[in-house]
Amino acid sequence: MKNIQNFPSCEECIAKDHPVFKDLTPEQLDNVNYDKACNIYKRGMVVFQEGHRINGFYCVFSGILKLYKTGIDGKEQIIRFAKDTDIIGYRSILSSELACTTAKVIEDATICYIPGDQLHTLVTENPAFAMKLMQLTCKELGEANNYITDIAQKTVRERLAEILLLLKERFDLDENQVLQISLTREELANIVGTATESVIRLLSEFKQDRLIELQGRKIKILNIAGLKKIASF
Repeated sequence: MKNIQNFPSCEECIAKDHPVFKDLTPEQLDNVNYDKACNIYKRGMVVFQEGHRINGFYCVFSGILKLYKTGIDGKEQIIRFAKDTDIIGYRSILSSELACTTAKVIEDATICYIPGDQLHTLVTENPAFAMKLMQLTCKELGEANNYITDIAQKTVRERLAEILLLLKERFDLDENQVLQISLTREELANIVGTATESVIRLLSEFKQDRLIELQGRKIKILNIAGLKKIASF
Protein backbone atom coordinates (compact mmCIF):
# COMPACT_ATOMS: atom_id res chain seq x y z
CA MET A 1 0.00 0.00 0.00
CA LYS A 2 1.36 3.41 -0.98
CA ASN A 3 0.09 6.86 -0.06
CA ILE A 4 -0.69 9.07 -3.05
CA GLN A 5 0.75 12.56 -2.84
CA ASN A 6 -1.45 13.97 -5.61
CA PHE A 7 -4.52 12.02 -4.61
CA PRO A 8 -7.78 12.23 -6.58
CA SER A 9 -10.21 14.97 -5.59
CA CYS A 10 -13.80 14.30 -4.59
CA GLU A 11 -14.89 16.36 -7.61
CA GLU A 12 -13.50 13.60 -9.83
CA CYS A 13 -15.84 11.05 -8.23
CA ILE A 14 -18.78 13.43 -8.40
CA ALA A 15 -18.03 13.97 -12.09
CA LYS A 16 -18.69 10.22 -12.47
CA ASP A 17 -22.17 10.89 -11.08
CA HIS A 18 -21.41 9.62 -7.59
CA PRO A 19 -24.81 8.71 -6.09
CA VAL A 20 -24.03 9.87 -2.55
CA PHE A 21 -21.48 12.67 -2.46
CA LYS A 22 -23.03 14.81 -5.21
CA ASP A 23 -25.38 16.35 -2.62
CA LEU A 24 -22.59 17.73 -0.44
CA THR A 25 -22.19 21.48 -0.13
CA PRO A 26 -18.89 23.02 -1.34
CA GLU A 27 -17.79 23.47 2.28
CA GLN A 28 -18.59 19.87 3.20
CA LEU A 29 -16.78 18.67 0.10
CA ASP A 30 -13.71 20.70 1.08
CA ASN A 31 -13.78 19.15 4.56
CA VAL A 32 -13.94 15.61 3.16
CA ASN A 33 -11.14 16.40 0.70
CA TYR A 34 -8.99 17.75 3.54
CA ASP A 35 -9.56 14.85 5.96
CA LYS A 36 -9.30 11.89 3.60
CA ALA A 37 -6.23 9.77 2.89
CA CYS A 38 -5.83 7.97 -0.44
CA ASN A 39 -3.74 4.88 -1.12
CA ILE A 40 -2.94 2.44 -3.90
CA TYR A 41 -3.74 -1.20 -3.12
CA LYS A 42 -2.39 -4.11 -5.15
CA ARG A 43 -4.31 -7.29 -5.99
CA GLY A 44 -4.58 -9.55 -2.96
CA MET A 45 -4.27 -6.78 -0.36
CA VAL A 46 -6.88 -6.58 2.41
CA VAL A 47 -8.43 -3.15 3.06
CA PHE A 48 -10.30 -4.17 6.20
CA GLN A 49 -11.06 -7.50 7.84
CA GLU A 50 -14.17 -9.14 9.22
CA GLY A 51 -14.38 -8.95 13.00
CA HIS A 52 -12.00 -5.98 13.26
CA ARG A 53 -12.95 -2.46 14.25
CA ILE A 54 -12.62 0.20 11.56
CA ASN A 55 -12.56 3.90 12.37
CA GLY A 56 -13.61 5.21 8.98
CA PHE A 57 -15.14 4.24 5.68
CA TYR A 58 -13.75 3.90 2.17
CA CYS A 59 -14.53 5.35 -1.24
CA VAL A 60 -13.26 3.40 -4.26
CA PHE A 61 -11.81 5.67 -6.94
CA SER A 62 -10.69 2.85 -9.25
CA GLY A 63 -10.17 -0.91 -9.22
CA ILE A 64 -12.33 -3.80 -7.98
CA LEU A 65 -12.72 -5.36 -4.52
CA LYS A 66 -14.59 -8.39 -3.28
CA LEU A 67 -16.46 -8.27 0.02
CA TYR A 68 -16.86 -11.65 1.66
CA LYS A 69 -17.60 -13.48 4.88
CA THR A 70 -15.56 -16.46 6.07
CA GLY A 71 -17.30 -19.66 7.15
CA ILE A 72 -16.27 -21.89 10.03
CA ASP A 73 -14.36 -24.08 7.54
CA GLY A 74 -12.42 -21.07 6.25
CA LYS A 75 -14.34 -20.97 2.97
CA GLU A 76 -15.15 -17.54 1.57
CA GLN A 77 -18.70 -16.51 0.72
CA ILE A 78 -18.54 -13.50 -1.56
CA ILE A 79 -21.34 -11.07 -0.74
CA ARG A 80 -20.75 -8.45 -3.40
CA PHE A 81 -18.14 -6.50 -5.34
CA ALA A 82 -17.12 -2.85 -5.11
CA LYS A 83 -15.77 -0.70 -7.94
CA ASP A 84 -15.24 2.98 -8.73
CA THR A 85 -17.54 5.43 -6.86
CA ASP A 86 -18.69 2.69 -4.44
CA ILE A 87 -18.38 3.28 -0.70
CA ILE A 88 -17.67 0.44 1.73
CA GLY A 89 -17.39 0.06 5.47
CA TYR A 90 -19.90 2.81 6.23
CA ARG A 91 -22.46 0.55 7.93
CA SER A 92 -19.94 -0.48 10.59
CA ILE A 93 -19.35 3.21 11.36
CA LEU A 94 -23.05 4.05 11.59
CA SER A 95 -23.83 1.01 13.74
CA SER A 96 -20.64 1.20 15.85
CA GLU A 97 -20.06 -2.49 15.16
CA LEU A 98 -17.08 -4.55 14.06
CA ALA A 99 -16.67 -5.03 10.31
CA CYS A 100 -19.04 -7.78 9.18
CA THR A 101 -17.10 -8.56 5.98
CA THR A 102 -13.56 -8.59 4.64
CA ALA A 103 -12.70 -6.28 1.73
CA LYS A 104 -9.96 -7.66 -0.54
CA VAL A 105 -8.60 -6.18 -3.76
CA ILE A 106 -8.94 -8.34 -6.89
CA GLU A 107 -7.91 -5.63 -9.38
CA ASP A 108 -5.37 -2.95 -8.39
CA ALA A 109 -7.29 -0.14 -6.73
CA THR A 110 -7.04 3.48 -5.63
CA ILE A 111 -9.08 3.90 -2.45
CA CYS A 112 -9.74 6.90 -0.22
CA TYR A 113 -10.18 6.53 3.54
CA ILE A 114 -12.52 9.01 5.23
CA PRO A 115 -12.64 9.23 9.07
CA GLY A 116 -15.84 8.09 10.75
CA ASP A 117 -16.34 11.50 12.39
CA GLN A 118 -16.84 12.98 8.93
CA LEU A 119 -19.59 10.48 8.15
CA HIS A 120 -21.45 11.27 11.39
CA THR A 121 -21.16 15.00 10.68
CA LEU A 122 -22.47 14.66 7.11
CA VAL A 123 -25.41 12.49 8.19
CA THR A 124 -26.33 15.03 10.89
CA GLU A 125 -25.89 18.18 8.84
CA ASN A 126 -27.00 17.15 5.34
CA PRO A 127 -30.46 15.50 5.07
CA ALA A 128 -30.04 14.83 1.33
CA PHE A 129 -26.80 12.96 1.99
CA ALA A 130 -28.43 10.99 4.83
CA MET A 131 -31.34 10.03 2.56
CA LYS A 132 -29.01 8.86 -0.24
CA LEU A 133 -27.04 6.82 2.28
CA MET A 134 -30.25 5.25 3.60
CA GLN A 135 -31.34 4.44 0.04
CA LEU A 136 -27.96 2.81 -0.62
CA THR A 137 -28.32 0.73 2.54
CA CYS A 138 -31.82 -0.39 1.51
CA LYS A 139 -30.57 -1.31 -1.97
CA GLU A 140 -27.78 -3.46 -0.55
CA LEU A 141 -30.23 -5.09 1.89
CA GLY A 142 -32.59 -5.89 -0.99
CA GLU A 143 -29.75 -7.48 -2.96
CA ALA A 144 -28.81 -9.56 0.10
CA ASN A 145 -32.43 -10.73 0.47
CA ASN A 146 -32.55 -11.75 -3.19
CA TYR A 147 -29.29 -13.64 -2.80
CA ILE A 148 -30.58 -15.55 0.23
CA THR A 149 -33.74 -16.48 -1.70
CA ASP A 150 -31.71 -17.69 -4.68
CA ILE A 151 -29.47 -19.84 -2.47
CA ALA A 152 -32.54 -21.48 -0.96
CA GLN A 153 -34.69 -21.92 -4.06
CA LYS A 154 -32.48 -22.13 -7.18
CA THR A 155 -30.22 -24.90 -8.42
CA VAL A 156 -26.48 -24.32 -8.77
CA ARG A 157 -26.91 -24.21 -12.57
CA GLU A 158 -29.58 -21.50 -12.27
CA ARG A 159 -27.49 -19.51 -9.79
CA LEU A 160 -24.37 -19.61 -11.98
CA ALA A 161 -26.34 -18.35 -15.00
CA GLU A 162 -27.82 -15.56 -12.88
CA ILE A 163 -24.42 -14.59 -11.45
CA LEU A 164 -22.99 -14.26 -14.98
CA LEU A 165 -25.90 -11.97 -15.90
CA LEU A 166 -25.47 -9.90 -12.74
CA LEU A 167 -21.73 -9.54 -13.41
CA LYS A 168 -22.61 -8.36 -16.92
CA GLU A 169 -24.97 -5.72 -15.47
CA ARG A 170 -22.44 -4.64 -12.85
CA PHE A 171 -19.26 -4.53 -14.94
CA ASP A 172 -20.56 -4.58 -18.52
CA LEU A 173 -18.93 -6.27 -21.53
CA ASP A 174 -16.05 -5.03 -23.66
CA GLU A 175 -16.23 -4.69 -27.45
CA ASN A 176 -15.65 -8.46 -27.75
CA GLN A 177 -18.54 -9.31 -25.39
CA VAL A 178 -16.10 -10.35 -22.64
CA LEU A 179 -16.98 -9.64 -18.99
CA GLN A 180 -14.89 -6.75 -17.71
CA ILE A 181 -14.02 -8.53 -14.49
CA SER A 182 -11.55 -11.41 -14.15
CA LEU A 183 -12.40 -14.04 -11.51
CA THR A 184 -10.84 -17.35 -10.59
CA ARG A 185 -13.05 -20.44 -10.69
CA GLU A 186 -12.84 -20.53 -6.89
CA GLU A 187 -14.09 -16.94 -6.66
CA LEU A 188 -17.00 -17.76 -8.96
CA ALA A 189 -17.82 -20.75 -6.76
CA ASN A 190 -17.67 -18.50 -3.69
CA ILE A 191 -20.28 -16.21 -5.23
CA VAL A 192 -22.58 -19.01 -6.34
CA GLY A 193 -22.19 -20.82 -3.02
CA THR A 194 -20.96 -24.19 -4.26
CA ALA A 195 -17.80 -26.25 -4.78
CA THR A 196 -15.18 -25.12 -7.28
CA GLU A 197 -15.49 -28.45 -9.12
CA SER A 198 -19.21 -27.82 -9.70
CA VAL A 199 -18.53 -24.40 -11.23
CA ILE A 200 -15.83 -25.83 -13.52
CA ARG A 201 -18.23 -28.54 -14.72
CA LEU A 202 -21.10 -26.11 -15.30
CA LEU A 203 -18.91 -23.61 -17.16
CA SER A 204 -17.86 -26.45 -19.44
CA GLU A 205 -21.54 -27.30 -20.02
CA PHE A 206 -22.36 -23.65 -20.76
CA LYS A 207 -19.48 -23.60 -23.23
CA GLN A 208 -20.73 -26.76 -24.96
CA ASP A 209 -24.19 -25.20 -25.18
CA ARG A 210 -22.68 -22.11 -26.87
CA LEU A 211 -23.79 -19.83 -24.05
CA ILE A 212 -20.26 -18.65 -23.24
CA GLU A 213 -16.64 -18.93 -24.32
CA LEU A 214 -13.80 -19.36 -21.83
CA GLN A 215 -10.55 -17.43 -22.27
CA GLY A 216 -8.58 -18.30 -19.15
CA ARG A 217 -10.20 -16.32 -16.35
CA LYS A 218 -12.09 -14.22 -18.89
CA ILE A 219 -15.64 -15.20 -19.86
CA LYS A 220 -17.19 -14.19 -23.18
CA ILE A 221 -20.98 -14.02 -23.17
CA LEU A 222 -22.46 -15.49 -26.36
CA ASN A 223 -26.14 -15.99 -25.55
CA ILE A 224 -27.72 -13.63 -23.02
CA ALA A 225 -31.25 -14.88 -23.75
CA GLY A 226 -30.12 -18.47 -23.12
CA LEU A 227 -28.59 -17.54 -19.75
CA LYS A 228 -31.76 -15.68 -18.79
CA LYS A 229 -33.86 -18.72 -19.62
CA ILE A 230 -31.70 -20.94 -17.40
CA ALA A 231 -31.64 -18.41 -14.56
CA SER A 232 -35.37 -17.58 -14.76
CA PHE A 233 -34.03 -14.02 -14.68
